[in-house]
Amino acid sequence: MKKNLTAVLTAALAGSILLAGCGQQASAPAASEVEETMETAEGTAEETGLAGASEAAGAEAAESDAADADQEAADEVAALIDAIYVQERTEDTDAQCQEAKEAWDALTEEQKELVEGEAADPDYFGRDTGDASKDDPRNQDGIGENELLVVSFGTSFNDSRAADIKGIEDALQEAYPDWSVRRAFTSQIIINHVQARDGVAIDNMEQALERAAANGVKNLVVQPTHLMHGAEYDELAEVLEAYADQFETVKLAEPLLGEVGSDATVINEDKKAVAEAVTAEAVKDAGYESLEAAREDGAAFVFLGHGTYHTAKVSYSQMQTQMGELGYENVFIGTVEGDPEETACEAILEAAAEAGYTKVILRPLMVVAGDHANNDMAGEDEDSWKSMFEASGKFEQVDCQILGLGSIPAIWDLYVAHTAAAMGE
Repeated sequence: MKKNLTAVLTAALAGSILLAGCGQQASAPAASEVEETMETAEGTAEETGLAGASEAAGAEAAESDAADADQEAADEVAALIDAIYVQERTEDTDAQCQEAKEAWDALTEEQKELVEGEAADPDYFGRDTGDASKDDPRNQDGIGENELLVVSFGTSFNDSRAADIKGIEDALQEAYPDWSVRRAFTSQIIINHVQARDGVAIDNMEQALERAAANGVKNLVVQPTHLMHGAEYDELAEVLEAYADQFETVKLAEPLLGEVGSDATVINEDKKAVAEAVTAEAVKDAGYESLEAAREDGAAFVFLGHGTYHTAKVSYSQMQTQMGELGYENVFIGTVEGDPEETACEAILEAAAEAGYTKVILRPLMVVAGDHANNDMAGEDEDSWKSMFEASGKFEQVDCQILGLGSIPAIWDLYVAHTAAAMGE
């Protein structure tokens, strides 16, 4: 830079001398003047360069500080979300839910994308799962002497909660107009999620039973919407037993699939009814006139349950047995957890491919079409069932029906019948 500046100044001075020689009244500058001019110009250039570098460094530092501040704000929100992603309710839960949402709302859109914790991510508050106002938490007082408490695991997906869980509750209320239908969820994690995000309070089991006792309920019937006699059902029964002496009568109805049975060959009328109902809806929604027509078109249906390590996992094997008994050759039962082993994704994928099916329709064997249906079954991540079936290259077409069992009227009828049986005991 110094060299270039010297050349420019020299040329300029030479030009001055030439102009003087052409008759203009100018004289050549003295050597000392040239040197002084060059030193001044060089100093100015160096100062300008240093100032520019300093400004660039300052801007870079400011940008780094801003990025650190953004991440710090996002991390604080992630910690608040992780704090309410717990199964135990405490006296601080309500305040923690409110604090987490207010902190989220204070973030910029860029900061929200940085939220990541053990359970926290941008979808916790940011994902659109539908209109929460379409649901009814059914946590009203003024119950009366007869209460029908409908207990579900729960879901944070608003549309699914309204269509599936509320759909069952509405059917039960219509069937038993002399009973007050109320709701409880067994997942405090989901209760906290809905409360923090949407401001909707849903009772857990203890809260619902305390509400019933405080309202003077005498006759209590509890209808679980759980699929089977699994871990959640066992926990529900334990909590109910602890409150049983606060009511004159307490009845616990069967879950959807009824009694478990000893092995994979044991089936019952409940499993048959569920198999027929979900298959009929899936065939209709896929646009086929019959299951046979779908089979002739090379289409197989895969009904995806959650899976469990509880002994009740045999229920999934029994449902596969039931499909066979009904002659539903192109229907397969899978599970997200892959337990039992024959219900794992790879096992079902290979079975469908070896049977020669070129099209697959995935649908939940779950009461609600919530997180598992939207993500584990139909999600875009490479480990979803949809993605793995597509990546196998063994199928021409893979479709998903994101609809829970709770949206099927024939399933409502089963719950109504189970409630009737409990009331008649």
